[in-house]
Amino acid sequence: MLEIRNLTKMFGGFTALSDINISVEPGERLGLIGPNGSGKTTLINCISGSIQDYEGEVDFNGQGLNGLAAHKRTRVGISRSFQIPKPFTSMTIKENLLIPLEYAAQGGDLSRASIYEEADKLINTLGLNEKADQLTSGLTQIEMRKLELARAMAAKPKLLISDEAMAGLSSSEVDDILKILIALNEATKVTIIMIEHIMRAVMSFSERVVCLDAGKVIANATPNEVIKIPAVEKAYLGE
Repeated sequence: MLEIRNLTKMFGGFTALSDINISVEPGERLGLIGPNGSGKTTLINCISGSIQDYEGEVDFNGQGLNGLAAHKRTRVGISRSFQIPKPFTSMTIKENLLIPLEYAAQGGDLSRASIYEEADKLINTLGLNEKADQLTSGLTQIEMRKLELARAMAAKPKLLISDEAMAGLSSSEVDDILKILIALNEATKVTIIMIEHIMRAVMSFSERVVCLDAGKVIANATPNEVIKIPAVEKAYLGE
C-alpha cells in the first residue's frame, strides 16, 4: 500500500532523514519508534504532505505522491491524528466530525443523511455518545485524544497515522485507546501506523515495528525481534 524509497530530508545542513526505505502492507498495524529527534515526525510529515521538499519517492496504492498537497493526500486515503489535538472549540463533538466527513472524506460526495450516520457511528465507536452534543472545550484529556482519532477517521482513510495518541494518559486510558485502534483496524481494515513512546502499547499493538535513530532505519522486524536488536537497545539505553 505505502512504498517509501530513498527518502531523504535535510533542514539546512542537518539531515533529518537519510535514505529511508519502508513498505507497508494493506491492513497492517505498523509501529514506528525511536528516541526524541530520531526523525519520526519528519517522516510522517513527508508521508502526509506537510513536508513536500524531500528527496526520494513516496507512493500510495501505486500512485506517486511527490508534489501532492496534504489535503489532496487526504483525498486519496491518507489521514493522520496530531500529538496536540486542536478541535474546533466553538463546535460540538458531532460538528467536529461533520466537517471532515463533508469536505475531506476519501471518495467524497456523501449525502447529508450519510454524513450524520457516519458521525454517529464514529461517536459510538470511540465511546463519546454521552458528550456528542457538547462543546469540545470541556473535554477531558482522553476524550480529546478520542476525538482527535475520530476526526482523522472521519476522512475515511485507507491509511491512518496515529501520532502519540496515548501521550499523557494513564495506564487504563492507554489500554482504552489500544482497544479502539485495534477495533478500527479489524472492523474497517484501515492500515495503521502508530508513532508512540509507550513501548508496551507499541509492542501489543504492532504486527511489525520500525525503529529510527538519527534519521536512519536501524530495525525493521516483529515486536519480539526488535527488542533483541542491539542497535535498538543502544538507541534507547545508550552504550
